Amino acid sequence: MVNSGITDTLCGKQRPGHFEGVTTVVAKLFNIIKPQYAVFGQKDFQQLSVIRRMVRDLNWDLTIVAHPIVRENDGLAMSSRNTYLSREERRKALCLFKAIQYAKARFADGVKDASRIKAEIRDIISANSGVDIDYIAIVDKNSLSDQERIDSQSVLALAVRVGATRLIDNCFMEKDSEASN
Repeated sequence: MVNSGITDTLCGKQRPGHFEGVTTVVAKLFNIIKPQYAVFGQKDFQQLSVIRRMVRDLNWDLTIVAHPIVRENDGLAMSSRNTYLSREERRKALCLFKAIQYAKARFADGVKDASRIKAEIRDIISANSGVDIDYIAIVDKNSLSDQERIDSQSVLALAVRVGATRLIDNCFMEKDSEASN
């Protein structure tokens, strides 16, 4: 149903057809209940983008609201998947939040080269044995296309496997914000 490139990147690379299934189920739900508003969490920024695109493409009179990422006290993004982590794996998973904080600080210091920040983040995450990187991407918030130069509309998107558990996280590179727009 929805593509135009936004389903072929990030999580869509590892899960072909996943977003087609998501949009089918969500479209059926929207057709049944005919909401004026629907709230989707921005932790899965790609899914939020896909749903927004579907609503726009189908000209539905519906507002999609992004719910900010909710974090545990230690910074880990809340997810039902966190329950699968052992105590040691959870400690290692904090490298996601550490990488986000680091990237935002580097951008605030004036670093705009996406490949440089991605390489530095890769080093932070790779320092944790048992954490395997699925992707580190800095993308345009609308098209989800890779960015070479970072600006305030760029989204840092991360996916890792900690043990057998796949975790995702993201943020706008803009100071003191999540990927909210």
